Amino acid sequence: MKKLKVILKKSPIDKIKKHKLTLKALGLTKIGKSRIMPDNKAVRGMINQVAYMVDVEEVKDAAK
Repeated sequence: MKKLKVILKKSPIDKIKKHKLTLKALGLTKIGKSRIMPDNKAVRGMINQVAYMVDVEEVKDAAK
């Protein structure tokens, strides 16, 4: 299964409240913090909503 590495690149200060809550749901609280998330529609939707604040990289699943 594919995984995505999501990295917070911009501060959520002075951003839309809904976008701040989306970042919190993704587990991104500080600039530079990254999380490995499963590649599914729900996560893709959250990433698309805050795409202007995050960078996304594909990660191959090492545990097989």
